[in-house]
Amino acid sequence: MTNGKVNTQNCAVIGYGSWATAIVKLLSEGGCCVRWYIRNPDVLESLREEGRNCKYLRDVEFDRQRLILSDNIDDTVMHADTVIIAAPSAFIKEFLRPLTVSLSDKFVISAVKGIVPDDYATVVDYLVEHYNLDPERTGIITGPSHAEEVGREHLSYLTAVCRSEERAREFGSMFAAPYIRLEYSTDMEGVEYAAIMKNIYAIAVGLAVGLGYGDNFLAVLIANCAREMSRFLDCLFPAERNTQASPYLGDLLVTCYSNYSRNRRLGTLIGRGCTVKSALNEMTMVAEGYYAAECIRHISKGTEAETPIADAVYQVLYKGASARKTMAALTSKLV
Repeated sequence: MTNGKVNTQNCAVIGYGSWATAIVKLLSEGGCCVRWYIRNPDVLESLREEGRNCKYLRDVEFDRQRLILSDNIDDTVMHADTVIIAAPSAFIKEFLRPLTVSLSDKFVISAVKGIVPDDYATVVDYLVEHYNLDPERTGIITGPSHAEEVGREHLSYLTAVCRSEERAREFGSMFAAPYIRLEYSTDMEGVEYAAIMKNIYAIAVGLAVGLGYGDNFLAVLIANCAREMSRFLDCLFPAERNTQASPYLGDLLVTCYSNYSRNRRLGTLIGRGCTVKSALNEMTMVAEGYYAAECIRHISKGTEAETPIADAVYQVLYKGASARKTMAALTSKLV
């Protein structure tokens, strides 16, 4: 940050999955020179040699002149003013473990829609606590935005979130593109927890799909998910917010309905009879909702937040409950 403003031209991205790749595409095509930390040697080599990520969004070709690729996180972070965390939340600790360079003088953006396991913390809260960050110098980029569609330049809506709307607008400009519409918010807790919870609800929808429930039931289930999310946010993080807006309801809908949704796929596999372990093993990408289900259960325990749908998913994933019996019992609680 320079003179209190976010430096959007000198940025680093941590992560090499599909969403990290889509973000680098946006940043580099928008004029940024992107420092990109990549732990996977095959991905690093393919980007250096061919300008493509050999594992994720293979169709996206990068201008290598705009990328500074490295497998050394200190080198990547040291020379950046803005750092974007885009690794799966379950592996945040592992990605950041080699880091010895301070993040405290950076503006740090989370592009992660998940919760840090064991710490029961959002990514932003985890970074603030463990890396001595000023909460005012953190942000979130979120919204109903599957990486595959952003990579193909389909019209998508992103929301830049910061405690200061002015700074949200500053760093949001990094993600500007002809096919991106930008919105801005100051609801850090609400937006981040909404992005976490929608993954749990997508697993619930997947369970219903795998069990053979039809579209009529799915519509009722998702409507109840939206109400449950709103109740949870109002109970734990009361604020004036519109949960019908795209970073809340929109993100929920796309995750529950899209064939790109890895969380829905996890639920579908279990609903069709796979064990939780075998379903997780069959997944080629991380289903954030698996870890979120335990964390939300832990966070909501002892509060007045009523989360019967999230609780049902937790019982199936962690307590060995029958998907069929659990979903049948849940149907009587929906309106």
